[in-house]
Parts: sequence; C-alpha cells; structure tokens
Amino acid sequence: MNAVLRDARRIVVKVGSSLVTNEGRGVDAEAIGNWCRQLAALTQQGREVVMVSSGAIAEGMKRLGWASRPKEVHELQAAAAVGQMGLAQMYESKLREQGLGSAQVLLTHADLADRERYLNARSTLLTLLQHRVLPVINENDTVVNDEIKFGDNDTLGALVANLVEADALVILTDQKGLYSADPRKDPSARFIDEAIAGTPELEAMAGGAGSSIGRGGMITKILAAKRAAGSGASTVIAWGREPDVLLRLAAGEAIGTALLASTAKQAARKQWMLDHLQMRGAVIVDAGAALKLREEGKSLLPIGVREVQGEFHRGDVIAVRDPAGAELGRGLSNYSSAEARLIARKPSFEIEGVLGYAAEPELIHRDNLVLR
Repeated sequence: MNAVLRDARRIVVKVGSSLVTNEGRGVDAEAIGNWCRQLAALTQQGREVVMVSSGAIAEGMKRLGWASRPKEVHELQAAAAVGQMGLAQMYESKLREQGLGSAQVLLTHADLADRERYLNARSTLLTLLQHRVLPVINENDTVVNDEIKFGDNDTLGALVANLVEADALVILTDQKGLYSADPRKDPSARFIDEAIAGTPELEAMAGGAGSSIGRGGMITKILAAKRAAGSGASTVIAWGREPDVLLRLAAGEAIGTALLASTAKQAARKQWMLDHLQMRGAVIVDAGAALKLREEGKSLLPIGVREVQGEFHRGDVIAVRDPAGAELGRGLSNYSSAEARLIARKPSFEIEGVLGYAAEPELIHRDNLVLR
C-alpha cells in the first residue's frame, strides 16, 4: 500500500458531496482550502493532479433556500446549475491562494463513451496539466438525467483516471475506509487495509451491486476501483477530513483502504489495445517511420504514412504496418480515415491548411501506440 501514492506521478482525487458541503450545509471553504493546499504541495513535488468534486446540487439547494432534496429532475438540474457557480468559485479562489491556476471541466459519461469526445476531453485535460493548471471536474448535472437519479462521482473519478492514464485514484469520503461489514451494525466488522481491486468478495462486503446504499455508498467506490484498475490505476479510499491525508499518502503512509490494480498501467493499456481483434483500418508507413517507431519510440506523424486502408473514425484503434505489410503495432488514431488520406505524406504544419483545423500534430501519439 505504501507505494500506491508514493510512486504516483499522476493522481485523480475525488471528493464527495458530504465532505464538500459539510453534510449539505453549503460549500465548506475551510475543507476545500485544506485540500487545495495539499494539491498545491503535490504539484510542487512534480506530480500532476486532477480533482473530481461533487457538491453542486447540495450547494444549489442552499442558495435556493431548499431544505430538502427535490425529486423533480428539472429542479435538480436547476440546483446543479446554481450550485456549480459557487463550487467553481470556491475552488478557483482557494487554488489561486496557493499560486495554482484552475479550470472547470463539466463532463458526462457520454463524453467519455464517444470516441471523438473522449479524445477531445483527454487532449484538453493533458494540455491543462502541461500548463500547471489544475482541472476541477464535475458531472454535468444540468443536462444528465440518469446521473442525477443514480449518480455519484465515484464512477466519473474512475473514468477520468482511465482517461488521463492516472497512476492512482484517491476517493475521499466520510468513512475511514472499507470494512468487512457495516461497523454500525456488526461490532465484529474488520477493517480492510488492503485488497486487490475487482475481487468479488469486496462487492459482497459493500452490500452487493444491487444494494440500496448504491448512491454515494461504499459499493460505488468498490466498483470505481475495479474500473480504475482496468487501466492499471490503484485506488485508495480514505476519510477526507484526515489531517493532511493527501500529503501523508504521497509520503507513503498507510491510510484508509488500498485497492490495488493487479496489472501495471502500461501492461493494462497494451492489453486493451491488443484486445481489439477486429480493427476498422490500418496505415502503411514508410521505412523511415517504421525505424523511428521501432528504434526510437516516436509518435507516428502523417508525413511517414504511405497508405491508408479501410474506413475508421477519430479515436478508433487501427493497425500500423511496415512497408512489407507486417503489423508493427496498433494505436488510437487522432484523425478519421478520410482525413488521414488527405494529410498522408504531409508535414504536420500543413495539417491545418489541408483540413481547416489541426486536432493533433501526430496521426497516433506514442502514448496511444502499442508496438508488437
């Protein structure tokens, strides 16, 4: 467990509504200030951090003077719209006090399911991190009915960890971690310090997938850890009000419950790519590009592409073949097949002139390329 955050270079931190709003009383300036101080310290250590924060609906309810959570979807959406203003303002203010820039990013699960929107979101977040701007992400509750109805942000945190290829996901909650049973009902409940993410027994401990505690409960965190582990990220579930919890975790202290990924990050990503048995298309590269890919681990630039085969969309996994037709590897294409045919054999600086825009200078970035 000690190595989960100690060795992590890119971390996603998720905080729940009860922590952010002090049990629904409104945005907790002191708590957010403490987290932002720790986030700033982590960036000073050379780490990249993304924050996923709940709390918009609870803050909106307070601002609108509503004592109880409404049931009508349009009222929940209105509360989210009002509350998001206060939530973003608080994070921006507290991060600025620590000398950090911030950016508000509102996502839905649909954004991460669509190939093109997935790549756009990924590019935006990675660009923000490169410029030392800390993204504060929340679900776009003003437009998503089902996520307001069922939702927590635990799943979104895991999806973001997958999106940015994080090394670790930290879920800060109002519980110390995971127990073998509900400690409020079972005095013999055992605290779980460490386990392998995705172990079936974990879901049973948390109440099962169909449990009524699903919304914001421990089961959503268990399932989020399982999802994050799919891309090689381990998860820590810890009490959000533990003093300096993020800094102590980063120093290697064992706090909360660690749910470890059984597959390393690169191996998980490679396996995901290789699992695409039926690919929509391929590109044939010239000998020079093949050498750079094999020997130097470079990205694939359009100028090195000799031929585009098949029909594919931006974000599809495609094969990369050498001049003899042998598969060098496969990766996520930044351009559709139609666009790739137009920019093939051309230097990257001509992409915008040819297409009218330039999504990326590479056809396939090396981070999204797995060689055979």
